[in-house]
Amino acid sequence: MLEQEVKDLIIDVLQLEDITPAEIDSAAPLFVDGLGLDSIDALELGVALQKKYGISLSADSEDTRRHFASVQALAAMIESHRKK
Repeated sequence: MLEQEVKDLIIDVLQLEDITPAEIDSAAPLFVDGLGLDSIDALELGVALQKKYGISLSADSEDTRRHFASVQALAAMIESHRKK
């Protein structure tokens, strides 16, 4: 399942050793309230998404902010990229 892949990627890339994929709510925000990620985390995650899925993201794009809203949003973006 793609959401599981995204959760595994987040944990691996950001070295979140004290959290399991099951503890990440797919609908929860990735930044501030949810996982509490910051802009450095977003950059690292963006690089990992580019390497793994070939997705190029613009750091200051409103679309990118929307895609990084949650695990569900990231999975949907990856899925739509695969269909292209």
